[in-house]
Amino acid sequence: MAKAKKTKSTKSTKEFFGKKSMDFIQKYMNNYAPTGFEAPGQRIWLDYIKPYIDDYFVDNYGTVVGVINPDAKFKVVIEAHADEIAWYVKYITSDGFIHVARNGGSDHQIAPAMRVHVHTRKKGLVKGVFGWPAIHVRNRSNEKKPEVATIWLDTGCNTKEEVEKLGIEIGNVITFRDGFEEGNNGHWIARAHDNRMGGVIIAEVARMLKEKKKKLPFGLYIVNAVQEEVGLNGAKMITETIKPNVAIVTDVTHDTSTPMMNKKAQGEAQVGKGPVVCVAPAVHNILLDIIRDTADAKKIPYQMQAYSRFTGTDTDAFAFSNGGVPSALISLPLRYMHTTVETVHKHDVENCIKLYVEALQKITPKTNFKYLK
Repeated sequence: MAKAKKTKSTKSTKEFFGKKSMDFIQKYMNNYAPTGFEAPGQRIWLDYIKPYIDDYFVDNYGTVVGVINPDAKFKVVIEAHADEIAWYVKYITSDGFIHVARNGGSDHQIAPAMRVHVHTRKKGLVKGVFGWPAIHVRNRSNEKKPEVATIWLDTGCNTKEEVEKLGIEIGNVITFRDGFEEGNNGHWIARAHDNRMGGVIIAEVARMLKEKKKKLPFGLYIVNAVQEEVGLNGAKMITETIKPNVAIVTDVTHDTSTPMMNKKAQGEAQVGKGPVVCVAPAVHNILLDIIRDTADAKKIPYQMQAYSRFTGTDTDAFAFSNGGVPSALISLPLRYMHTTVETVHKHDVENCIKLYVEALQKITPKTNFKYLK
């Protein structure tokens, strides 16, 4: 594994992002965008990037694409996914409790004692909590663990009819209420860095290209895809629409420096030490070299990670489409994935943006991505 290269940023992170960017980050991160219901967050994202793009379009399932140089024949995608894990209302008991089903990779073990919103069709957000018995009354010798079948939602109702009067019905989506927070020592904490912070990164790439007046010799498609958490669905659909020549995806990866993580299984990565550049069958080696050489030349710190088969990200959807699209993955190191306290470092976010901006300028329509020449 390459050691992270230490550099000093020429600007503070606050100056790098600015008030408008920070306002966008907080608004976008605090919004709810559960899988299949991403539209409100997509509106926020699109409104932010509109000044920095030439055109945009939205597909039938809600993936949003901002385009720079839409008339160019050669097309490069930079992509993140917009959806967050959530729950569904599965069953309402006669005495007013709600049982749930997963929407994406939701963790049943962290659910008890969490505050939630139920997203109803006609009455908006309804508050609730995941209940759990107090430690005093649980049978320690035969204690039940939180499971999808044993957790429940309490909305303060005593009957099924009371629940339904709140507008709650089967299929309503449920999200945790926790929001964005600036922590200590440059850490940012949020419910859904996975992967709305990726959406922030690609939006800021568009901003920086515009503000620095960088001209690209290709069409740049800035893609905020839906439904990644349930099978890379949005990316699979949009790659068939765009038919890109190159794709660079950003997602999150595990920080393995915390307790209970296995570096032998997951590799070594840590927040604050730079973006994670990935090697995998889906990652095109020539594109990977462009990214690494750019980082080295511009003294942008980065870490390395290897995947044995699939990356498990939208990279796979782009790479294995349209006859094979040269694709790469730049990951943001993240602590406590799929929890309400997902933690990243703001300098990693900054360096992801810098790496994108610089690497894009090394790609041209004449770049030869053939392994055998």
